[in-house]
Amino acid sequence: MRRVRRGTGLILVGLIGVACSSAPPRTAAPTQAVPPPAPASRGPVALSLPASPLGPDQRILHALNRLGYGPRPGDVERVRRMGLAAYIETQLDPRGIPDPAVEQALAAYPALALSTATLVREYPLPTPQARQRLTSGEMSRQEMMEMYPAERRPAVITAQMQAARITRAVASGRQLEEVMVDFWFNHFNVYAQKGAVRWMVPAYEREAIRPHALGRFRDLVLATARHPAMLFYLDNWLSTRADLVVSGGPNAGRRMGLNENYARELMELHTLGVDGGYTQQDVIEVARCFTGWTIDRPQQGGGFIFRPLAHDRGAKRVLGQVIPAGGGQQDGERVIDILVRHEATARFIATKLARRFVSDDPPAALVERAAATFRRTDGDVRAVLATIVTSPEFWAADAYRAKIKTPLEVVASAVRALDGRIVAGPGGDATDGGGLALAREVGKLGEPLYEAQPPTGYPDRAEAWVNTGALLGRMNFALGLAHNRFRGARVDVAGFLADTDRSQPAQVLERLLAVVLHGEASTQTRAVLAAHLESPEITRTTAYDRVAKDTDVEKLAALVLGSPEFQRR
Repeated sequence: MRRVRRGTGLILVGLIGVACSSAPPRTAAPTQAVPPPAPASRGPVALSLPASPLGPDQRILHALNRLGYGPRPGDVERVRRMGLAAYIETQLDPRGIPDPAVEQALAAYPALALSTATLVREYPLPTPQARQRLTSGEMSRQEMMEMYPAERRPAVITAQMQAARITRAVASGRQLEEVMVDFWFNHFNVYAQKGAVRWMVPAYEREAIRPHALGRFRDLVLATARHPAMLFYLDNWLSTRADLVVSGGPNAGRRMGLNENYARELMELHTLGVDGGYTQQDVIEVARCFTGWTIDRPQQGGGFIFRPLAHDRGAKRVLGQVIPAGGGQQDGERVIDILVRHEATARFIATKLARRFVSDDPPAALVERAAATFRRTDGDVRAVLATIVTSPEFWAADAYRAKIKTPLEVVASAVRALDGRIVAGPGGDATDGGGLALAREVGKLGEPLYEAQPPTGYPDRAEAWVNTGALLGRMNFALGLAHNRFRGARVDVAGFLADTDRSQPAQVLERLLAVVLHGEASTQTRAVLAAHLESPEITRTTAYDRVAKDTDVEKLAALVLGSPEFQRR
């Protein structure tokens, strides 16, 4: 916060007052992971957009901000040429959008493509023996560093994932897909710093989340339920029938038992919702169904395995439906079928999607229509999204700029608004480039990627992100970005002002408002900014100077990025 200087702070006080107002403006793992087949292009859907009180360019801006991470310079004109409906149709079919620049950029993050077993081997933790030798003085810290160099520590895996996430958000043409990957990762959250999960996250996103982001909900639930990252995070890999006693090994004689963590979150957070009508007995019965769903050698990067001896083969009753005795792995799959086709699940998922794309408190009528689409299409996520984006509620005036941006959205949209570039560090070092630098800023603003500890993931409501401290942090980020303080993240604010007289702060402000906000600053925001255009912080002169003003365009750009209009989408 100390980076906000006094003059800038005077303007910031006014902007914060506006922003905080209530009005919205079992096989051996391969060395190199074999990625799952990319979902085939399903072809674009044909959309018919409803009438809207929003102007034509407002509609385009609304789509770019809600279905992606905001416009780059020229995006409004591009969408205008191709047609708004056509643009949305292409976003709903991301496999049809070539993305070579992002694919090239992601080559700087090798952890993304490696198998979990390879990551365990290539990015190990110090062994207990090595730690003991360090503690006893038999090994120096330097020797430990040489044995386990910084670039081969497990933290590098998370860092590369974080950098890749922000890189994709900023640069990908598949903007809606990136939004949906973020949405589903929070919905099916795992915490990257919990034990073996740190090596599992790349495969989790690659295999369980990304291929199904616009696919069928059942596929998402089954893929996450079977994935080692989820099994480890919610401890289902330890869940067994109640009377199981370990018969061999160092834990011989140890009594195992049921773990209810995954069963509870599966119903409360992944499918039915907290008000979905299930009971504690349902939690127990679901947990029994998932006994034996575990991980083969989790500390070595093994995959999903079903162990029949650990499974409770008794009859179960889940939400009134009997699952006969004598079953095995299919008991869990039957539970998933029951849950994903439950009325409460349709409503819960429809509500969350409508909240993400329309408003914090989505209209009940829209939720019901989206839920009906979910039921009719057997959980086709793309079809539900199509229902939402063709609804009058999505295009209503009170939905425009009604959502507060999350930290990830703030950072990605700011870089995009200033037409910024992300580059790797020297020699292509991904751990010293712009992606990681920007990801760290996302973390400073309260959303360290892949590091949400609770199973709820990060929230999608304004109250989680709007307070004075958070807004000050956002302003500090904007100042750093505009002044190119983040290594590997480059913007050129002055390049937008080629035909603008920099000695006239008012002209500079108007140009920046046009570039960043497309001219849509409120009267109140304009007044706050205009009142300080003659401040020495902006003009870089004093009343006693006889030289022409040289407007601090970077600082003024940062103030525009800090405006309430930009902080909303």
